[in-house]
Amino acid sequence: MDSMKDGGSVNRPPVLDGSNYDYWKARMVAFLKSMDSKSWKAIVKGWTHRIVTAADGTTSQKPEAEWTDAEDTEALGNSKALNAIFNGVDKNMFRLINTCTEAKEAWEILQTAHEG
Repeated sequence: MDSMKDGGSVNRPPVLDGSNYDYWKARMVAFLKSMDSKSWKAIVKGWTHRIVTAADGTTSQKPEAEWTDAEDTEALGNSKALNAIFNGVDKNMFRLINTCTEAKEAWEILQTAHEG
């Protein structure tokens, strides 16, 4: 394999090119778990932007400035995982997930595309 696609660094995820999914998946799981537990949990459990309900019953996304430390940590885990996935795919694979804001969603799209 090409050394850029091989992902032979602990600081760089492997690259999915469409023909190496099984290899990529095993390496990416290890890569995500090595980052921190919140990154892998963002894949397994998912993450969504917190919603708040106003006194009049309307709902909206909770402003990031009002997030608790725990909410901020979970969001950071999602951001790290999504960034790793975005950087771990080639241009063709990126087209499948480029609108994702949640790491779990991106992971599941790639999984469905390759595993059915």
